[in-house]
Amino acid sequence: MSRTSFFSDMLQTITDRGRRFLSLGPAREGEADAVDKMEALCETLLSSRGEASGMALAKNILDRWQSFDPQQRRDFMMVLLSRFGPDSERLERAIDAYRAEPNPRALLELSVAAEPRRQELIRRLNLAPNGIATLVRMREDLIKLKAQNPDLTAVDADFAHLFGSWFNRGFLVLRPINWSTPANILEKIIRYEAVHHIGGWEELRLRLAPEDRRCFAFFHPQLVDDPLIFVEVALTREMPSNIADLLTEDRAPIRAADATMAVFYSISNCQEGLRGISFGNFLIKQVVEDLRREFPRLDSFATLSPVPGFAEWLSRERRAEVSDALSAADRSKLAALDEPEWADQPELLASIQPTMTAAAAWYFLRARDCNGKVVDPVARFHLGNGARLERINFLADRSARAMRQAHGLMVNYLYKLDDIETNHETFATRGQVVAAPAIRRLVPAHKGPRSLVPVPGVLPPDVQSGGAAKKRGSKEFTS
Repeated sequence: MSRTSFFSDMLQTITDRGRRFLSLGPAREGEADAVDKMEALCETLLSSRGEASGMALAKNILDRWQSFDPQQRRDFMMVLLSRFGPDSERLERAIDAYRAEPNPRALLELSVAAEPRRQELIRRLNLAPNGIATLVRMREDLIKLKAQNPDLTAVDADFAHLFGSWFNRGFLVLRPINWSTPANILEKIIRYEAVHHIGGWEELRLRLAPEDRRCFAFFHPQLVDDPLIFVEVALTREMPSNIADLLTEDRAPIRAADATMAVFYSISNCQEGLRGISFGNFLIKQVVEDLRREFPRLDSFATLSPVPGFAEWLSRERRAEVSDALSAADRSKLAALDEPEWADQPELLASIQPTMTAAAAWYFLRARDCNGKVVDPVARFHLGNGARLERINFLADRSARAMRQAHGLMVNYLYKLDDIETNHETFATRGQVVAAPAIRRLVPAHKGPRSLVPVPGVLPPDVQSGGAAKKRGSKEFTS
């Protein structure tokens, strides 16, 4: 029996004893006062001192939550907001004491008093068997509710604060995913894939079984069969410019030992409830270390990445009364994008390609959102990790999603190990995009950035999501 299984069985035994002691029953369908009863149970849990009774209460609360309908879930979140905030009287006393004598003891009391009671409630709910999995699902609902009721941002901040500790890199386990991985995990890889759709088991086999393919995922000890994030890697001899070269069924595989480059062509966050908890930078760094250990000949690491905000940005620039990015001649050429089959007409492609490539260079180097940040979320992620924008690839992905989001555009980011730290500092401290000279030449240096409204639905990796309706995982951080 595994250590995790033994621990889970022990928790379940303690919980069952606590349930018998407390005579707790499940929620009954149609209970008119179900949310009021949940509030009372939560108050009891906060005042509980017994381990068995605490676990039993936590499990009963989470079981009831899962039986709630959408309206009851919303009402319960509003209860967490209004009834489980800080103890206002204690907080006022702590503020007065700190103002009177700002010493370390008073500061500690102020810190404790300012913590919302719901944080301790969430900690105690996590004691239930499989508690952390249910809490992650709970936050999925909370994120949707927050969009309708911004006041719930305070409740979400408490979940995110605790998840940031519970899903710290020190707790995560990197595991290779291959064709011999258990089927229940492979099925989730198919479901969670957020960048390049996997149509079924045969398509998955083509990504995992060949010698020149690798896949790695982070797992949490309490979610042993559910990946948090995974990356698909192609071992190649050169930097790819088209996704079909990596995914086509009739491609010619190479010996892994002959590869000189590792290409990250898909990174997918799996848990919508963990939006804002960053794993991707740790994942890439760990995978690079593991691959270099396995294949000493690897000397280059790169991506073939989507550009999820480009089409929306370009559409706005084309409609704008004045555009720094596009001239009147540019707009005239790009009008061809409105034709349904433009990508299948060679004469149009010859006219569009130079203009679109130059516009894409502007998009990366000059376009900024209202907060002064690079518009593209995938770019922010890789540039923030120290990569260099290496190449813009025209019509590199002709899937329906890529054509809709980026007119088929993809880019390569290059992770040159000797330059990663310098690139990161350049981007983090000065907001400057490190790009290959060929890309920089496409944008006149004398023109400055234009402030833009953020692209609707396009969020940075640490805010997380969207994606196809059939997928449950977080999709805005994809690369």
